[in-house]
Amino acid sequence: MPRGQSANALRPLNPVRVEWSAALCTSVSDSSEWFDCGFVTYSVDAKQKLLGVPADILVSPGPVSEPVASAMAFGALSRSNATMAVSVTGIAGPAGGEVDRPVGTVWFGWAVRTGGDPVIVQTSQFDFEGDRSQIRDQATRVAMGGFLTLLS
Repeated sequence: MPRGQSANALRPLNPVRVEWSAALCTSVSDSSEWFDCGFVTYSVDAKQKLLGVPADILVSPGPVSEPVASAMAFGALSRSNATMAVSVTGIAGPAGGEVDRPVGTVWFGWAVRTGGDPVIVQTSQFDFEGDRSQIRDQATRVAMGGFLTLLS
C-alpha cells in the first residue's frame, strides 16, 4: 500500500472472512503502518452502533442494499484512522433470501478519505451462485479485488 494510506475492512457477511482478510493484509512486515482495523457488524444493531448506519435505511430498503453498503463504508472511515475501507452486506444462505433479494445477493461499498471527510468511491451489487461457503469466498475475492483496484 502506498505510504500515507491505511486500510480497514468490515464484513457482516462472514466474521471469519474479516479475520482472514485482516490476517492476509497483516501477514507482511510493517503492515501496521497501513492496516488500521476491521469491523464485524453482522447484526442491524451493530451496523447502527459501530458504524452509524441510519436506522431508517436499515428498515427500508433494508440491510442488504446499496445505501447500507455505502453508509457502512463511510462509517468505517469515520470511526477509524484508515484512508480506505470496504463494506460487504449480503445474503449467503441457505436461508434469508427473498424474492427481491435472493440468496447470493451481495452489496459492496468502497470508500476513501481524500483529505478530510470520507468519500464513497463505488458501490456494486453482485448475484453470486453456490452454497454459503462459495458465496462467502466469491464476496471475499470481490472485496479484496476492489481494494486492489483503488490502489492502482
